[in-house]
Amino acid sequence: MQVFTVTGNDTLTLNGRVFNDLGTDDITTISFPNALVTRKTGKNGNTVFAQNAAGFNADLMLKLLRGSADDQYMQQLISTAPTDFPSTVLFVGTFVKRLGDGQGNVISDTYALAGGINSKLVDGKDNVSGDTNQAEVVYNIIFASAQRSLG
Repeated sequence: MQVFTVTGNDTLTLNGRVFNDLGTDDITTISFPNALVTRKTGKNGNTVFAQNAAGFNADLMLKLLRGSADDQYMQQLISTAPTDFPSTVLFVGTFVKRLGDGQGNVISDTYALAGGINSKLVDGKDNVSGDTNQAEVVYNIIFASAQRSLG
């Protein structure tokens, strides 16, 4: 029996803002940089498994069109954070990937993101050989946690 997945119309929302001014290729990537569980094996193969709380940390790469309204929104947040870092408002949000089965049934693959902040400044580029990446910006946002659900 063949299984089909039809995907499209994904949505990223951060602090209530739906992002629309997206770039090209991979525009949103959520990754988990740390192991969820660690292990240590000792004599006779005895092994201890321990949950690693940092395993819930998530990284979000967001690619936007340079100079767009979404870019300006994100840049404003970066610019205001250093003036009074303790008053920084952390990101909360969701990334929803819609998945169809080819027969009209759709489920959502949802990542609930909490405790996020921009981890670095945006890079710049000037290119005279037609590199379209110079018209895009990449934001790297780190989150304290992300939970995935299907439904």
